[in-house]
Amino acid sequence: MVAPVRPPPLPHQLSVLHRVLERITQMDGETGRAPVVVFDLDATLYDNRPRTLQILMEYAEEVRADFPDVASALATLDEQHIKYLLSDTLRGCALTHHEVVRDVTSYWRDRFFSDEYVRYDVALEGASEFVRACHEAGAIIVYMTGRDISGMLLGTMSSLRDSGFPLAVAGVECVLKPDATMPDEAFKRTALPSLLKLGDVIAFFDNEPANCNVALQIFPDSTGVLLDTQRVPGPPALDVGIETIRDFRLV
Repeated sequence: MVAPVRPPPLPHQLSVLHRVLERITQMDGETGRAPVVVFDLDATLYDNRPRTLQILMEYAEEVRADFPDVASALATLDEQHIKYLLSDTLRGCALTHHEVVRDVTSYWRDRFFSDEYVRYDVALEGASEFVRACHEAGAIIVYMTGRDISGMLLGTMSSLRDSGFPLAVAGVECVLKPDATMPDEAFKRTALPSLLKLGDVIAFFDNEPANCNVALQIFPDSTGVLLDTQRVPGPPALDVGIETIRDFRLV
């Protein structure tokens, strides 16, 4: 089967991304402070639905002999069926029994937030190229993610390296949560102001409206960009001025 042709990026997306690159170039060496661009990872630079799908397929294989109906239901899933909430994903393939949902959720949680399974994530189209372009234009790159240090640091570093993102070079920082139980919004509200040590935050990219709103409150002169991918159900309205794009393609 021939893969469907993806429509080109919208003019608005091209405008937003080029505006960020132009601002980096304009700032470089002008103010004495470096331009800083902040990127979230999950559902921003990466599509993590393949990670969940891999875990669910492994679960299906483990229970196939004893629960063939559960395995068959999970086998109907593909990446497009993976929702933000695992319970919604399971409901979509008619798995709603409390004990089944509980068992699948426990299996998924033990693996999803781990170094081992991060390798199944897939970078959004144009993501590594755009981040490299920002870095080459003179920006300090900050990966600021709700992943935690103890459980996901090593896997995250390997994933960034293998996906072609700038890493382990001057001008690249990676900031993870010190505690896996800390809510992402609270973590970013605490961690974002520390980036002033590096320079001036001129742009940030995140998939959560709440995080975008927090970042814009802290850096009102920055370009805030929401990735229209997946997000927590029932998010707050985006603050005025935050842009929305689908991926990072410039062509």
